[in-house]
Order: sequence, then C-alpha cells, then structure tokens
Amino acid sequence: MTRDPEDQGRVAALRRGLQEVGWTDGRNVRIDIRWPAGDADRVRKYAAELVALAPDVILATGDTTGPVQQATHTVPIVFVLVADPVSSGYVVSLNRPGGNTTGFSFVEYGICGKWLELLKQVAPHVARVAVLRDSAVPTGSGQFDAIQSVAPSFGVELIPVGVREADEIERGVTEIAHGSSAGMIVTATTLTIIHRELISALASRLQLPATQFTGSITPRAE
Repeated sequence: MTRDPEDQGRVAALRRGLQEVGWTDGRNVRIDIRWPAGDADRVRKYAAELVALAPDVILATGDTTGPVQQATHTVPIVFVLVADPVSSGYVVSLNRPGGNTTGFSFVEYGICGKWLELLKQVAPHVARVAVLRDSAVPTGSGQFDAIQSVAPSFGVELIPVGVREADEIERGVTEIAHGSSAGMIVTATTLTIIHRELISALASRLQLPATQFTGSITPRAE
C-alpha cells in the first residue's frame, strides 16, 4: 500500500463513489490496486499483472496509461490526471477517443503559459526560470514547449530540470537558485506529484518563487 496521502485519498474517494451507486469492494465488486510510484519497470510489470486478472475495466493514472494500453487492446481503460491525451497518443481525439481508452484531461497546454505569467506577477524580478518537467513523456515536452513559446515576451530564460530522481531535482534547482533573479515552474507530471514535498521544501529553503499546475508558491524570508 502506498504511503502517499494523496494516493490514499483518491482511492478512498473512488470507493465512496462506487458505494454511492451500489458497488462495494469485497461484496459485489473487486478492486485490485498496484502502486508503481513512478518506476517505469514496475508500471509495465503491474500493467501485465492487472491485464492477466481479466478485469472488466482498468483505471490508469497519469503516465501509467501508455504502458497499460500496450498491455491490452481489449480491456476498457479509463485514465485520470492526464495533461494532454491526444498528443500523448492515448486517444485519437477528445470527442471521439477511439480504441479501448477514454478518460479525463485536467491540463490544456494553453494554460501552461499562464504559469509563467503568474510567476512574473508574484515575482516581477524573475529572469531565469527552472522548469521541472519529465522529458521522457510527451506531456513533459509539450508543457515545456508551451511555456517556451511565451518566455521571450516576458524576457525570461528557461532552464529545463529533469525530475526522474530526487538528486536530479535538488541539483538542478540548487544550481539555478543563485542570485536574486531565479524562479521555478513545476509542470504537471506523475513524478512532480511524487516529489512534491521535496520541491516545495527546496522552494522554501532557497527562497525561490514558484508556480505549479495547482497554484503558486511564494516563500517568505525566515
């Protein structure tokens, strides 16, 4: 079982929602859960395990959707926490998904430029911005490209920072934090959610103004 309180909260909400329409785990429905915690090898392994159970439907979160799709073309898949399912190749289009996959998109790339605009509003002095993103997934590159497209109009230099490992995040953010003109944007990916406590702690410790897909972080001096 995951120790992440957000993951636990989402599962609890799923169970409550099912109960409200008459489905109770262990009585008239069975829920099998796997927690890959952002590990690509575990995602593929768990996707195969779940497909082998012959479920009626699979709920995939974020970047786990792709490996689950590769594991089955017949079991219905519902995804959540996906930024752009079309460019990620999960669906053909939003109105006609096609295949065995459908779900919910929570970020449209056009909004990504607003994260930079918000950062400049809360910290007008910012000129160099670390963009935390997962380059291994299409949404990571898509969000960065959307921010890059508006960066010149704000006179800002973007520095991409990978988020695969905690050390990578800490090293990249610390390097850019020198001086008084640095800021940070945290894009919407599975790994930035997993590492959110580290990212928030870095922003606070380094006094780094930041925006993320859920809002803004403005550290105060101690």
